[in-house]
Amino acid sequence: MGASPAPPARDGVDLRFLRDDGHVSTALGRLAAGGLPPLLPTLAGALVAGVLMLTGLHQLSGITLFAPVAALLLSGVASGHPHDGRFDRLVPPLLRATEYLYLLALGYGSGVPLPLVFALLTAVALHHADAVHRTRTGLRPSAWVMRAMLGWDGRMLVAAVGGALGWLPFIYGVLTGYLAVLLVWEATTSWLAAPIAEAGAPRNESGGVDASTS
Repeated sequence: MGASPAPPARDGVDLRFLRDDGHVSTALGRLAAGGLPPLLPTLAGALVAGVLMLTGLHQLSGITLFAPVAALLLSGVASGHPHDGRFDRLVPPLLRATEYLYLLALGYGSGVPLPLVFALLTAVALHHADAVHRTRTGLRPSAWVMRAMLGWDGRMLVAAVGGALGWLPFIYGVLTGYLAVLLVWEATTSWLAAPIAEAGAPRNESGGVDASTS
């Protein structure tokens, strides 16, 4: 499937799309019906999650591994807000930084091989970079791809489940491979769907296509 046009947003950037919410966060946002400003709950959730991670995720086990995720889900209640406040631009970076730190701290503290930890972080970061680039150009990844990427909440919950079950290296490997396949698929289909310059377009001396001067 091809990319779909992004809805209008301030400065051409849809902050709600850049949040990269998954199913859980989106469902929580429906409860508040867009009435709760996003910055305060996101900041509070990120701070609580950060404190929990600073105490050492290696000291957490079982159900307690879900505590940082549950704290950050405070932000999900505001996911339906228009994000048109003066400082609402801070929300996506806060969510991303907390997700990165959680995946890094959980993997490192649980003995996951560091190359595998950084491979997962790279896949998530590439997904975020692609979303930013697509939004700025007015075209964003297909809706089914964004849903399949699980969202920040879905990825953190999957990692927490893996840690609670003692399968973290396996879960990190599967999640990395899964995200990589989706990224390659989306990049390939988008490239194939991109318009090709007409063969009869005027070319410059180096063989490139000249821009129209009309």
